[in-house]
Amino acid sequence: MSIANTPERRQLRELTRAFVTREVLPHLDDWERAGEVPRALHATAAKLGLLGIGFPESVGGSGGDLLDSIIVTEELIRAGGSSGLVAALFTHGIALPHMVAAAGARTGGSLGGRLTGASSPGDDSLIERYVRPTLAGTMIGALAITEPDGGSDVAAIRTTAIRDGDHYVVNGSKTYITSGHRADFVTTAVCTDFPGSGELTLLVIDKDSPGFTVGRRLEKLGWHCSDTAELSFVDVRVPVTNRIGAENTGFLAIMQHFAAERLSLATQAYATAQRCVELAVRWCRDRETFGRPLVGRQVVRHRLAEMHTRAEAARSYVHEVAARVAAGEPVVTEVAMAKNVAVAACDHVVDQALQLHGGFGYLRDAEVERHYRDARILGIGGGTTEIMNEIIAKGMGL
Repeated sequence: MSIANTPERRQLRELTRAFVTREVLPHLDDWERAGEVPRALHATAAKLGLLGIGFPESVGGSGGDLLDSIIVTEELIRAGGSSGLVAALFTHGIALPHMVAAAGARTGGSLGGRLTGASSPGDDSLIERYVRPTLAGTMIGALAITEPDGGSDVAAIRTTAIRDGDHYVVNGSKTYITSGHRADFVTTAVCTDFPGSGELTLLVIDKDSPGFTVGRRLEKLGWHCSDTAELSFVDVRVPVTNRIGAENTGFLAIMQHFAAERLSLATQAYATAQRCVELAVRWCRDRETFGRPLVGRQVVRHRLAEMHTRAEAARSYVHEVAARVAAGEPVVTEVAMAKNVAVAACDHVVDQALQLHGGFGYLRDAEVERHYRDARILGIGGGTTEIMNEIIAKGMGL
């Protein structure tokens, strides 16, 4: 039996699909135009146990592992949601893991932490103040790493945090921050030495902190229901107890959690491809031209067959790599390959699916149009395709 098709995971799929059908589909177009999803959706997802999937019960989660999280993401999109919805509703998937891992390292428990000895006096309290409320759907968190001139170069971060007694004084800016407008707190990468030194630390910064300003809402090509913001910090005082782990362990923490983020994006890519295959098949069966359905033409059938093959091959490879990550294997190269394979499949399939839909596919009323727009970010977020290729080249010894 496939690891993705156990009885428990079939039930998880059914729960996710019912959630999307009841709580998402009637409203998604409105959320796309509003530029965000309502906070109440987080609470609803939390009550169903979906928000806490992949987080241990000891911190307020629902249990499960990386594969369970992948199942939820995959089914949310295949049921008619979108990768933009995943970004908006599950931003905590990149905002919380560093806190959970640091607390696990501190207690010696099994919270998923591998930063043994990298502890902070505030790690345990961060679980109570931020992790539990977020997994309960009463708070929203974001992750702030990218800066205006930094791009993918994490080590070049210039936002500084200077120690002043029991506080850090933070100055700098961040950009492209998912859920930045709605977030109550931001897990923020800061430099505790001179700007660009690579000595990084993670701080949890409350949105209502004096000197913390949320800038303009960034308008994007896709992911319209996921709000994106610029953040500014001017002499923001952050308690030392809001530090995640030990000082100067931020770079390692960020790198360790990239695997889960990249596999999430890979999942969004192949799931979007699968959904677009389903939409295209349905359209080609129903749409008649010159007296017969589109699917009655060999060129259309073969195009659909190729789309289906690419989507399913990507899904199989991502699942294989995810299982190895869940087992604790160091598969950095394979994660990069999985992301690139899934993104390439998605890029091809969404383009072909929209083409098969003809003029209707170009309209906002067409679901395939949303997937076409949303798919473009997947080869950029979590490390660009080019960065993944560099990781792969290093893995080859080049």
